[in-house]
Amino acid sequence: MKTRAEAWTLLNEWTTSESLIRHALAVEAAMRLYARRSVQDEELWGNTGLLHDFDYERHPDPPDHPTVGMNELRRLGWPEEMIHAIGGHAQYLNIARESELDKTLFAVDELCGFIVAIAHTRPSRTLAEVDVPAVKKKLRQSGFARAVSREDIAQGIAELQIDLDEHIGNCIAALQSIAPALRL
Repeated sequence: MKTRAEAWTLLNEWTTSESLIRHALAVEAAMRLYARRSVQDEELWGNTGLLHDFDYERHPDPPDHPTVGMNELRRLGWPEEMIHAIGGHAQYLNIARESELDKTLFAVDELCGFIVAIAHTRPSRTLAEVDVPAVKKKLRQSGFARAVSREDIAQGIAELQIDLDEHIGNCIAALQSIAPALRL
């Protein structure tokens, strides 16, 4: 099994954008939280979150993202389970999300970005001021963080078969646990 250090190196070889690196860290934190709660392989789940968008800066357009990254991960010998989950997070590739890993990555990806966007609107610009009611309120505001797909968030929650409040709370807790790394 490849290590987090190897995933971190790969991410930084392909990604220079600070916001994309912070997004990768946010998704990694949420994936690790869910891995611990589901008694899954935390390293695999964390690395999947960390690398899910590693090719985005170089290849942002579908279907290059994440296909180019998936091919690079295969070439480097990363687990097929990870590669499948990364492919499944891109709706346009029509890769079925079958495993809990697949479903969890899809469910946390957009929501993590949305929670970070909310933190940036708070007076202190910190995650400490973000709570479940605030996220639910902002989800209803179509003008806020327009690029975040509310449909993907709802579909991810449905596929994961988790309560909305619980999922939002889990993602907030995961991000708050790494707030200094996110600079929030």
